[in-house]
Amino acid sequence: MNQILHGNCIEILNSLPENSVDLVFADPPYNLQLQNDLYRPDLSKVDAVNNKWDKFHSFAEYDQFTYEWLSATQKVLKETGTIWVIGSYHNIFRVGAILQDLDYWILNDIIWLKTNPMPNFRGVRFTNAHETMIWAQKKKGAKYVFNHHSMKALNEDLQMRSDWVLPLATGRERIKSNGLKAHPTQKPESLLYRVILSSSNSGDVILDPFFGSGTTGAVAKKLGRNYIGIERDKKYVKVAQKRIDTVESSPLETLTLPEKRNQVRVPFGALLEAGFLSPGQSLYFKEDKTIRGVIQSNGHLKYKGQAGSIHGLAKSIAGGAVNGWDMWMYKENGKLKAIDELREKIRASK
Repeated sequence: MNQILHGNCIEILNSLPENSVDLVFADPPYNLQLQNDLYRPDLSKVDAVNNKWDKFHSFAEYDQFTYEWLSATQKVLKETGTIWVIGSYHNIFRVGAILQDLDYWILNDIIWLKTNPMPNFRGVRFTNAHETMIWAQKKKGAKYVFNHHSMKALNEDLQMRSDWVLPLATGRERIKSNGLKAHPTQKPESLLYRVILSSSNSGDVILDPFFGSGTTGAVAKKLGRNYIGIERDKKYVKVAQKRIDTVESSPLETLTLPEKRNQVRVPFGALLEAGFLSPGQSLYFKEDKTIRGVIQSNGHLKYKGQAGSIHGLAKSIAGGAVNGWDMWMYKENGKLKAIDELREKIRASK
């Protein structure tokens, strides 16, 4: 773990232990099929992707390559593991079909909308302003990681959508060597931040079979994950390792972000049993402190002849679905505090 393995990705994948990786992010060759150099209207040459690793003689050859690396990846993924593959219109549909042929189960496709895409210099097509990521699980129906609440928090408490508006890697983020791009297809860290935060946990193992400039490793290290990189070009291995060596891991206490669905369930009545609250005590409605629900011995609240759970009574008062843990407050030393704080005390004791 936490190494860049130099060599052919298919050969190295086949040498790794089976069922050992939690998450895969793959940025494979796109098979762009560029025939000639590209030039801007002022006749300056475009720094396009014309590397040998992106050239295939036919779609059949590309499909065979894709089938082989996805098959090898499938073996190293845990039964609960998931994979992200990014591509463009040149290859992503072929990749998606092969994923399904191999019995991966597609969970989402994510559209990365670029805020600063490269224009279509010849003016013969629409500007390619997006790329597509496929997110799939190894085994249909298996439990997998999706940190829904972390993604909501990242998106100002709104459920994150499948269209991500993010810029290309430019400026100081773009890794350079002798003044030129160190790698032609470097992905922005913001993209990998969302991928890794959404579908892995602290301490998980993340594999990138096309490591390139090392964005996956850099973000994995920052977020307290372990990484395995595979890269066949020694030049890129050096670039990526130098980059990762400068990254500092975030403090451990900032990385433990348990999803609510995975937390210990604590019924409201447990607060009475533990002595944190008492029958007859009043709880105050967060939106209107003049509304007070009186705690009953069975854990229900009573207000103006109505009685029910903290959720049911809150819903009746608010006129819509709400979470009672968020809506009721108790008084301690003259100050109002959220009852959810008491629930967390009980969770911490378990």
